[in-house]
Amino acid sequence: MTANEKAAIEALPAVLPLPSFWQSAVCFTGVLLLIALGLFMFQISLHVLIFLALVWTGLHARRLGYPFIAIRGMMDEGITRALPAIYIFMLIGMVIASFMQSGTIASLLYFGLDWLDPALFLAAGFILCSLMSVATGTSWGTAGTIGVVLIGIGSAMGIPLPLVAGMIVSGATFGDKLSPISDTTNLAAMSAGTNLYRHIGSMLYTTLPTFMIVLSIFVVWGLRYGDHHLPQEHLTEIRSALADSFRVNGAVTLLPLLVMLGMSVRRHAAEVSMTCSILLALVIAVVYQDRNVIDVINALWQNSPGNTGIAGIDELLGRGGLFSMAWTLLLSVMALALGGILHHTGFLRVLLMKLIAPINRAGTLIAATITSGLAGNLVMGEAYISIILSCQLFRRVYQEKNLDPAVLSRSVEEGSTLTTGLIPWTTAGVFYAATLGVPTLDYAGYALLNLLNPLVSVVMATLGIGLLRPNH
Repeated sequence: MTANEKAAIEALPAVLPLPSFWQSAVCFTGVLLLIALGLFMFQISLHVLIFLALVWTGLHARRLGYPFIAIRGMMDEGITRALPAIYIFMLIGMVIASFMQSGTIASLLYFGLDWLDPALFLAAGFILCSLMSVATGTSWGTAGTIGVVLIGIGSAMGIPLPLVAGMIVSGATFGDKLSPISDTTNLAAMSAGTNLYRHIGSMLYTTLPTFMIVLSIFVVWGLRYGDHHLPQEHLTEIRSALADSFRVNGAVTLLPLLVMLGMSVRRHAAEVSMTCSILLALVIAVVYQDRNVIDVINALWQNSPGNTGIAGIDELLGRGGLFSMAWTLLLSVMALALGGILHHTGFLRVLLMKLIAPINRAGTLIAATITSGLAGNLVMGEAYISIILSCQLFRRVYQEKNLDPAVLSRSVEEGSTLTTGLIPWTTAGVFYAATLGVPTLDYAGYALLNLLNPLVSVVMATLGIGLLRPNH
């Protein structure tokens, strides 16, 4: 953002009124209708729909009196706020490609086919993704590494990929919500004005029961696929093809994954741990896997399919690279620009403040907070802004109701962090779809932790369970 744009934004609120409730409702509804009707009824490209939503929202901002320079500054601000996420977008594409080239993914597939029983595949995969996301603090890193492996194994076993992807997203989100090194966990605690570990302790009230419910469902669902054992000859064929294409010595090929995991646990920045794992994977690919150094480096831009001779495995091994994230990245930038306008003009804030006014009960307040997070994700395309805005809107109300700020931060995460991966045009939704190869709306119905945790939270609040009070 230029100095002139920043100055224009800072100067305008003193002279320009907030939008009315009805103008806010019309603007918000128009964005939702544009995207919903265009996507589901007319099959219009999502990028074009976000562009039209930008034009629609910009016209509403212009009607309020904002000049173009200020509107453009709002867009810049929305993108700037999410630059760390954009950096990780690019790095994840290169992590996946480098792990493919180094044989890390191939080794995980090679050994995973032996120990993942079809009947327990969903439950075991859910636990694995949950543990990895807690340890690394990143749902995207989890989906881009162990998630890609689980998609490959699930496909080989004949388990529906939307179900596998929903399980992966559920586990990945569990850690993104609870890990002390997760960016959203820290952001929610900071924005609500509570201690990080007080925030995590508050979330355990609702998240652990939900985790057990979801695990039980995946156990039951998994039993339906207990007879989906790969024929021994097919299993042997896959393992032989992998062994012919890669050296699958886990002590070497798993090092990039272990480095990323270890650095994340030691609280190094995600960008640093990913970069180190990429560089190590490149060295292993060239030195240990005897790959051509130019081909390996070019794979970071656009990976090429494997050459095992098995179509599904070759397609999996060809994933990753910066180019593979281009669709996702462009969509995210446009959605963030849209969120910047909606945030600075106050459309969503005015709409939510009107709805907050009549709230009296704790259960209703928590339901409204969760809904606010969902609405923020729908129109702004990013959980970060939604978390900050919801905390700003509800903080005083929680104080008036004598509720601990950790209850606010918990509710905000359950509305923002948990729902962002279920919406096709959010940064998380497009990332999961691109990384796992399953459309967002296809897996959303199976992302059980994301769907059930908000409901469990509202039910518990209605029953008076987990309503922490300040200093207690």
